[in-house]
Amino acid sequence: MTEDKFSITLLFNANKVFDRKVLEGIGMYLQTTGVNWDLYLEEDFRGRLEQIYAWQGDGIIADFDDPEIRRALENSSRPVVGVGGSHSNQADYPKVPYVATDNFELVNAAYTHLRQKGFSQFAFYGVPDPLGVIWPKERELAMKELVNREGYKCDFYNGRITQPASWQSTMDELGRWLLRLPKPVGIVAVTDARARHLLQACELVGLMVPDQVSIVGIDDDEVVRNLHKISLTSVKQGCVDIGYKAASILHKMLNKGKRYEEIHLIKPLGVVERASTDYKAVDDPYVIQALHFVRQNACKGIKVEQVADFVGVSRSNLEKRFTFERGHSLHNEIHQVKLNRACELLKTTSLELNDVAMQSGYPSLQYLYAIFKKHFSETPKQYRSNYS
Repeated sequence: MTEDKFSITLLFNANKVFDRKVLEGIGMYLQTTGVNWDLYLEEDFRGRLEQIYAWQGDGIIADFDDPEIRRALENSSRPVVGVGGSHSNQADYPKVPYVATDNFELVNAAYTHLRQKGFSQFAFYGVPDPLGVIWPKERELAMKELVNREGYKCDFYNGRITQPASWQSTMDELGRWLLRLPKPVGIVAVTDARARHLLQACELVGLMVPDQVSIVGIDDDEVVRNLHKISLTSVKQGCVDIGYKAASILHKMLNKGKRYEEIHLIKPLGVVERASTDYKAVDDPYVIQALHFVRQNACKGIKVEQVADFVGVSRSNLEKRFTFERGHSLHNEIHQVKLNRACELLKTTSLELNDVAMQSGYPSLQYLYAIFKKHFSETPKQYRSNYS
């Protein structure tokens, strides 16, 4: 029997990584189930309310983190499924079926990652209170609960909304806050975009990441994570699962003709660790400087002698200190940073193998092949295929 065709509108802002991934999940539901839906989405992928009251469609999936959209649709006579962030207060949930990212578990994943790295000093970088938007405050509250539960102190700072005219002064203020924090410190940023501010401010004031400041973002945004020379550790949300679940609920409502009030919390997929939290407790200031220089420059083809020159001690002295603190040689550290970079590029990009070799600091593609054969018993192409 052929299923009835329904006209569905999607109210999202695909400039946000959260919304883009939710839309991907909705599309996945359509592809895997074959539902007969005619989707309406603005050409620029921005959800707008201007015509929604005159719209004659059958159902709506919308981003309820947008307070204007929530107010407009919460009492709609049409089937509506909201998506957004979780709430610590049950009364804050909308009166429609709602699929939410679990804000507490997002922050818990980031915090636990830093705890496992050995941190006992923490900070949280949020955003100024945006009118009507709840999720940033929910993440801040989650961080407060987590550190209070275990008896740790945490410095909270929201800074300013960034604008071109005030960008430099905003970075200066953020840098001053970072300098005041006890070191080493693990910082949870409310989003990847805010985490990128931290990386830039650390560079501005001369703080070393991850040795003095380790940073975890939330979103695992492929656009943001490589916009700084230190790649960002981030919590990956289950946004695709959110979209898939929201579509399945709307499908049920359309076919059964019933209204529901149900809440589904979707846990994060985990922490994707990168260089911004590659932290191991190190006391020797020369070794800390060496590590910072290597992480910034290993893929430029540096040698041990250049690291020693940067730190300002003899090669033999630095090698001895480094091996004592890290358990391996400085040469091995350089090699591992380059190898990690090559692996990341193979897993997350479609770059030509020659470009992977060049961007990882290897002199030739043949050299890259030899390294991968030695370490993984497979070629770079085979390694990439395992992650495609």
